Amino acid sequence: MIKMNVRHTVADFNKWKVVFDEVEHMRKEAGSTGVHVFRNYDNPNEVLVITEWNSKEQANKFGQSAELKKAMERGGVIGKPEMSFAE
Repeated sequence: MIKMNVRHTVADFNKWKVVFDEVEHMRKEAGSTGVHVFRNYDNPNEVLVITEWNSKEQANKFGQSAELKKAMERGGVIGKPEMSFAE
């Protein structure tokens, strides 16, 4: 199982979380098998999202999708997210 780790800063966590929850179907349709969301203790607008995938290709395709980029804009993501993979 592949884990895609995405760290980014958001303008307002609560606003971001609403959008994040709204696009759950997109993650599932793209092949995600699970997700975990964490907030930085000292900066609650810094978010770490860990999604689970059967392959790195699935995760990478979703991570580069135009739909995800639009959702991140709507959610108030600031700057470019940091993305890494683990297994």
